[in-house]
Amino acid sequence: MASYRLQVLIPGPIENRLRKAAKRAQTSRGAWVRRAIEERLERESGGVPRDPLAAMQELNAPTADIDVMIAEIEAGRS
Repeated sequence: MASYRLQVLIPGPIENRLRKAAKRAQTSRGAWVRRAIEERLERESGGVPRDPLAAMQELNAPTADIDVMIAEIEAGRS
């Protein structure tokens, strides 16, 4: 993936808050800003992650053959 440089001028008070936030997160200011931008972009896109299948996989939800799952659900309703 290509990387691009972006220079953003911010006032001193915001720089202080950014430095403290990055320190709390134990990360660099750049990494903190990149993550904040990514989170904001996801919110503005309706919360749709870049890769919906990867997001589902991260849930670590139980999986099985659909017929087995339906049988288990039906058995639990009895």
